[in-house]
Amino acid sequence: MPASARPESRRYSGLPRWIYVPAGLGVLFVLVPLAGMLTRVDWLHFVPLITSGSSLAALRLSLETALASTAACLVLGVPMALVLARGPVLGRRWLRALVLLPLVLPPVVGGLALLYTFGRLGLVGRWLDVAGVQLAFTTTAVVMAQTFVSLPFLVVSLEGALRTAGGRYEAVAATLGAAPTHVFWRVTLPLVVPGLASGLVLSFARSLGEFGATLTFAGSLEGVTRTLPLEVYLQREVDPDAAVALAFVLVLVAGAVVGIAYGRRLAGAVSG
Repeated sequence: MPASARPESRRYSGLPRWIYVPAGLGVLFVLVPLAGMLTRVDWLHFVPLITSGSSLAALRLSLETALASTAACLVLGVPMALVLARGPVLGRRWLRALVLLPLVLPPVVGGLALLYTFGRLGLVGRWLDVAGVQLAFTTTAVVMAQTFVSLPFLVVSLEGALRTAGGRYEAVAATLGAAPTHVFWRVTLPLVVPGLASGLVLSFARSLGEFGATLTFAGSLEGVTRTLPLEVYLQREVDPDAAVALAFVLVLVAGAVVGIAYGRRLAGAVSG
């Protein structure tokens, strides 16, 4: 039987059989703790637990600030990804490393960096304070902290999409007389829509789950800076049932967001 006619299931995978054992253990390592949390959810009182005044305020604030930080990531991250992928920049490798630094920094360190920069006595904050502008421990601080930690997700996703797409279509458009701005809006962006959408969704998910930088730079004031992860942390001490219920809500939202992101990526790969 010709190789091209062999059943798909008989193709050589290149994987030794033993590799499935640690792979399966890794899957269990992720799923079993989630299952353990599900066993602790008080399903009889689930709705009242997640619809208390403080819970709804935290959820609303989380959604609003996550959307705002995602918009900020869009405004800042698209130009950054374009410069890293296409721009003639010296030290591109080091610049990329600096841009991606928040991915590996502990969130608390990021929060301290923001506090010592934009706090009342910070590098920039002292001048803002003279002008009557205070950023630390406000809702704006929540958005800034979320943007700081989630921006690299958009940059990584979009830069990869730009590199995969290549620059031949933009070059053709330029040779036909299109201005760079026109090429950007009509050629470049349509080519990388799947990567951009995935980056935005992942940035939103990361913003929604941000904890350390938010607590350090914005504090935990109900209705102002107390997002849902902070509410879960506080409820853990006084009402464990409410904490578990709210944590389950976060898991549901994160799972839906990741599913949307990878669904779009898969759809883009199939259509491409």
